[in-house]
Amino acid sequence: MSDGVLWDYPKSSASYRVRIALQLAGIDHRVETVDLLAKAQRSPAHLARNPQGFVPVLEIDGARLTQSLAIIEYLDVTRGLGLLPVDPLMRARVQALAHAIAVDLHPVCNLSVATYATRGEEPARTRWMQHFIAPGLAAFEALLAGFEQRPYACGDTPGLADICLMPQLYNARRWGVDYGDCARILAVEAACAAHPAFRSAHPDRAT
Repeated sequence: MSDGVLWDYPKSSASYRVRIALQLAGIDHRVETVDLLAKAQRSPAHLARNPQGFVPVLEIDGARLTQSLAIIEYLDVTRGLGLLPVDPLMRARVQALAHAIAVDLHPVCNLSVATYATRGEEPARTRWMQHFIAPGLAAFEALLAGFEQRPYACGDTPGLADICLMPQLYNARRWGVDYGDCARILAVEAACAAHPAFRSAHPDRAT
C-alpha cells in the first residue's frame, strides 16, 4: 500500500522537485502520469484535481496538494527533512536562492509560456530558453558565493536550493545552455547527482 499518489509528468521541473522531496522523505507513492504533450492536464479529470491544470498534484495524508513549493514545504515540516535553516535570516537567504530559480526563472521557461511566445517554432523556442536560462544560472552562481558548498548548495545536506537547481540544470542541458564556467553550480550538481534521492527522481528514471 502506497503512502500517496503523485500526478506527475517526468520532464516537468515542478514535478521533478516534488519527486526529489518524496525520495528524500522515503515516502512510498504511486505515480500517475499526466501527459502534458497530449494536453491531458486540461482534461476534466485533471482539472477536478487542480483547476489550474498544472502538475504536480500530490495526494497524501488524506489531503490533495498543489504547487511544488507548497508541497515541498509540507513534506519538510511533516517529515522533518531539514530543507531550510532554522535561523530566520539564513532561512530567508536560502529561500531567496531557491526562489531565484523556482519563482523567477522557471515560469518564463515553462513550456507553455515559451510555446505561446514563439508559436512553438524553432529555432525561436530554443533561443527563448537560452536567453533566460543562461543569465538565470549566472545569477544563481553569483548568489552561491554567499554560501559554503559542503558539498550541497548551502551546507552538508540537500536543501531547498538543491531541489530547485537540479531540474533547472536538466532543462539547461535539454536546451543547449552552456554553464561550464559556473564552478559552484557544477560542484553542487555533482554532489546531487551522486545522491540516491536525486538519481531516483531524475526524469530518465521517472519515464
